[in-house]
Amino acid sequence: MATTTLTAETIGQVINENDIVLIDFWAEWCGPCKMFGPIFEKSSEGHPDVVFGKVDTEAEQLIAAQLQISAIPTIMAFREGVPVYRQSGALPGPLLEKVVAAVKDLDMDEVREKIAAAEQSATAEA
Repeated sequence: MATTTLTAETIGQVINENDIVLIDFWAEWCGPCKMFGPIFEKSSEGHPDVVFGKVDTEAEQLIAAQLQISAIPTIMAFREGVPVYRQSGALPGPLLEKVVAAVKDLDMDEVREKIAAAEQSATAEA
């Protein structure tokens, strides 16, 4: 599966309607982004069950601001609509494959329990 260009109009729907979404935040002027692009594309071909999206941070500044993207490239992974991974910097192919495998292996019930506990703790402290 090839990568998908995500925009402000499409990103929410893509994240919410797919089990796993991996997003590469990049810009045309970014050297490391250009080096990482082919690695991301190659990984997308090996995982047809994962949506590999790309966000051009110059064209989609609102998305970058909303998701607090301050360095590029940045990779984010969403599982069942929940952000579960975020890393700035270009990843080598083998490390990207480990990230994809780890996201696939997540126990989402456990992830939701941890989120709920953290939210409850934050509410109690407020």
